[in-house]
Amino acid sequence: MTKAIRLDKMLSHMGYGSRREIKKLCKEGLITVDGKTIADSSVHVNTDEHEVKVGLERVIYREFMCLMLSKPSGVISATEDNRHKTVIDLLDKKYMGFNLFPVGRLDIDTEGLLLLTNDGQLAHRLLSPKKHIPKTYYAKIEGRVTQEDEESFKRGVILDDGYKTLPAELEILKSDNISEIQLTIYEGKYHQVKRMFEAVNKKVIYLKRILMGNLMLDEKLALGEYRELNTDELQLLN
Repeated sequence: MTKAIRLDKMLSHMGYGSRREIKKLCKEGLITVDGKTIADSSVHVNTDEHEVKVGLERVIYREFMCLMLSKPSGVISATEDNRHKTVIDLLDKKYMGFNLFPVGRLDIDTEGLLLLTNDGQLAHRLLSPKKHIPKTYYAKIEGRVTQEDEESFKRGVILDDGYKTLPAELEILKSDNISEIQLTIYEGKYHQVKRMFEAVNKKVIYLKRILMGNLMLDEKLALGEYRELNTDELQLLN
């Protein structure tokens, strides 16, 4: 399906600068459409049919973008904040034109898999309470996690506000004074993992999301690093 869009909007969206900067590029003769130099940045182009170049670089237009971020601790899952660094602050300026936002949230002290997109339908699909998209976490727990805790989580535990969680899958990796676990939940209540362990008198001291639906965190990404999802990974989210 073809789409007509203003040239300056297209290039701004793709990270080539503000509309004012793109207007300047046009005046300098650096922008061509199908080989023809364009002096007016307000002209409309067809994103599927016209070949747009900035200098010698061909512009491949994409309406939607989805990034996988390995979120570090100390950064909040928001688009802007007056006190804390946000996940958007971690991104290169070339992504600014996409108006990305986090899909859901991770607590400020939680690490791991966070998606950033401008695709509202994708975000709705992943966050809809009706879908029960599984999310898997690795955690370190203060206190010995037991088989009894596994059974409690399988039945659902009562949180501090009286809400009973959906059944969750708790896997004990190490049971000691500091235990290590993996937990898969099918909902996204506020501080849910921490509150679930509080319900069995234990405390989460480290938390990292490693899986969302069928999409696994790329362990090659260092904390704070990100990359675009490939076609196969996007299919996993559908």
